[in-house]
Amino acid sequence: MVGSGGRPVKSRGRSCTGPVGAARRTGRPRGLAKVAPVTPQRDLFANFERMRREMDELFGDMWERTGLRSQGAGFSPAVDVYYCDSPPRAIIKAELAGIDAESLGIEVHGRELVITGLRRPAEAEGRVYQQLEIRHGPFRRVVGLGADVQADAARAVYEDGVLRVELPLAQPEQRRRQVPIEVPRGDEP
Repeated sequence: MVGSGGRPVKSRGRSCTGPVGAARRTGRPRGLAKVAPVTPQRDLFANFERMRREMDELFGDMWERTGLRSQGAGFSPAVDVYYCDSPPRAIIKAELAGIDAESLGIEVHGRELVITGLRRPAEAEGRVYQQLEIRHGPFRRVVGLGADVQADAARAVYEDGVLRVELPLAQPEQRRRQVPIEVPRGDEP
């Protein structure tokens, strides 16, 4: 590429080896994982909360700049959910930096884990803020789970601002049962 004055100008990340070039070769940008197809059994409404968070990230602080977001609305902490085999369990990690463990609450309702809490604002006396981005206030995060769990055997550990919840998966019920067959005997003389 040639700039003004006939001098060569470096391309700014638009080479064929970048994400765009990877998309041309494979059909998807480099670094993006393949997404599993949606099965008919999957709950179509399970991802609305994730979609809302992604839209918030996409538009950034547009709502704040326009004054449309209400103050004190709280926040929604980021979570990771994954499953392990040995022993079978669901593991949920929530990013909760700056929150006291005493202000956290965890509940299991069927296939949902509910995390609640409060991040208190920092003392503002004697401070003049140039920028204030760390959200504070109450929060309630509902995490949908893809399997039935044993709520009574749940474990939670809060360390270094990360809450880790382990929920053992419920074993499927034994649905097979042998049924004895009765053969009526006729009246024998």
